[in-house]
Amino acid sequence: MPAVPSDLAATHVPLPRADGEASRARLMLAGLRLFAEQGYARTSTRELAQAAEVNIAAIRYYFGDKAGLYRAVFFEPLNTVEEDLALFNQPGLSLEGTLQGFFQAMLDPLCDGDEGRWCIKLRMREMLEPTSLWAEEIRTGIAPMHHLLVGALCRHLGLAEPDDDVHRLAIGISGMAVHLHVGRDVIDHVAPHLNQTTDAVPHWAAWLLRTALGMVEAEQLHRQHRLSRLDRPPRP
Repeated sequence: MPAVPSDLAATHVPLPRADGEASRARLMLAGLRLFAEQGYARTSTRELAQAAEVNIAAIRYYFGDKAGLYRAVFFEPLNTVEEDLALFNQPGLSLEGTLQGFFQAMLDPLCDGDEGRWCIKLRMREMLEPTSLWAEEIRTGIAPMHHLLVGALCRHLGLAEPDDDVHRLAIGISGMAVHLHVGRDVIDHVAPHLNQTTDAVPHWAAWLLRTALGMVEAEQLHRQHRLSRLDRPPRP
């Protein structure tokens, strides 16, 4: 598994020249596209510099090396974990409000055009060709979102601790949103009109919310039915 240094992207100061920030931005955009399309190992620093129209030394100046650029394009374009969690981790938030915020965090990249699609494609590539960043993404981003959702489901279902079915419910709810990213090519083939309108993302968000609430209701009914069966007196 290729190791990607964890402290490179935040230690550099912009070049003292007018086009410094523009050069860094071009490197970020070129890196995001090339890493998403080719992967970390198959993308060279020369390709990155040529695509961004900068000197190859600019990669070292802004990011330390290719690994530092990779870390920057992996984390910087999307919301921070704290921003995502704040959307559905507020005191007194109802289950519906929690799910609305959760799906907003999950669907925001769909509103970012090519850059958002490259961000998701890069994460898909990380699943298949993981660097050390994928484990970090799971630990610091995916797992906290999962556990917050599980906590909200437990409160709604009146559970002190989550059981396996609560984890399954949370994974099923999040999986619907994940498929809009990883299954984008499939959706565009079988029902292309679903992603072509300007209000496609709000329509998906409303459908996801309605469906997730239905899943939670079904789980609640299942638990009530199971308890009622346990409470019945044994047959003579």
